[in-house]
Amino acid sequence: MRDAMTDDNIDVLILGAGIAGLTAARALSERGVRVTVVEARDRVGGRLLSRVAAGGDVVELGAEFVHGRAQELWALLAECEAQTTEREGTMLREDGNGGLVEDDPQDEERFAPLEDLEDFTGEDVSFADWLATSDVPEEDRPALLGYVEGFNAADAHTIGVRSLGVQQKAEEATEGDRSWHVHGGYAQIAEHLAGRVKEHGGNVLLNAEVLAVRWSTSNVEVETNQGILRAKRCIITLPLGVLQRVNSKAGLKITPEPAAIVQARRLAMGHAVRFTMVFRERWWEQLRALPAETLRAMSFLFTAQHLPPVWWTMHPEAEAAPTLTGWIGGPRAKALEGRSAGELGREACATLAQVFSVDESLVRASLLETHSHDWSSDPFARGAYSYVPAGAMDAPAAMTQPEDETLFFAGEHTDTTGHWGTVHAALRSGLRAAQQVLGEN
Repeated sequence: MRDAMTDDNIDVLILGAGIAGLTAARALSERGVRVTVVEARDRVGGRLLSRVAAGGDVVELGAEFVHGRAQELWALLAECEAQTTEREGTMLREDGNGGLVEDDPQDEERFAPLEDLEDFTGEDVSFADWLATSDVPEEDRPALLGYVEGFNAADAHTIGVRSLGVQQKAEEATEGDRSWHVHGGYAQIAEHLAGRVKEHGGNVLLNAEVLAVRWSTSNVEVETNQGILRAKRCIITLPLGVLQRVNSKAGLKITPEPAAIVQARRLAMGHAVRFTMVFRERWWEQLRALPAETLRAMSFLFTAQHLPPVWWTMHPEAEAAPTLTGWIGGPRAKALEGRSAGELGREACATLAQVFSVDESLVRASLLETHSHDWSSDPFARGAYSYVPAGAMDAPAAMTQPEDETLFFAGEHTDTTGHWGTVHAALRSGLRAAQQVLGEN
């Protein structure tokens, strides 16, 4: 590492070894550009975090699903020879009378107002404000609010209707209503990218927290906890939650402050709590309240009367460990923030026992372990993923503008295609930043 810091052998510094940073580094290194990726953690992947659970199975603690058919991401998965399984199966929900029922496909009609936002041309107000003045039936509004906040990890009183419309159209164009699970862990694509960077002569420095960035035209100095690195250009791919704290008392310092940081503060970082419980067996399949085949094929479970309100299994992966993952996004996530994985698991046993009308001891006896990661308190993330508030639709595009052809910004929050908060948005942004450095964009 000393050589990388003292010798004139870095053309481009890249801050952050998530998908955006590694994609940019790979694209540049393959073109002969000398790159060094600086990562504060002891691993690559950023908000991709795959961990080995009991029995050797992999559980995801960060991004889990491949959403839709984004060409760039599927090309990378094929290159990695990663195996995927499409998520399908039955969906169960609480019926309001203390029981569970299979989701009626016709119930999806209540979400039609979100599709109507695709061509929205009115004032960009928050979704909550729009809903309050809409003709959506009162009884359908809680489900819409819950979906928008849960899926986007957003506050309905903040997220803008225009961004929701753009997002809806983008998902439609890429089959975004379909999702896949990556066998062996999503993080393998980050490890593959890091390997390609190194193969082409690039460096990936771990455990190197960035403390300050000082820059002028064609001159960047990055101070880390391990020393100082210098280059003519720098791509900053740090998460939005970290960028929003730049030059605050507890944040990293960038001087002079780039215009992109002003734009970052106009966006919002979503918050979510997710945890995965690993069981000895699929105890829910033994219940008699519903047909056996319905329970065996359970993919998602919606428990609007409890926290968390969303659960999913590994179905249809028959060989996967018996797991249930709980998810809550948006303001309601605060109710579970700060709890350890063990605490979340213990509380969830009681919740699941109520939902399935079984003795809590049955659930507890089957539980092997619970896995979780607190992204909101993680100093290198400060949240789950980004969303666009009302009136800020221009902010992501503004963040893509280079600063004196010296500083470049990438990350899912800089996406301009309506796919904020996704892995393929991060990947696309890394490719875009690399092209800008090369003068091809």
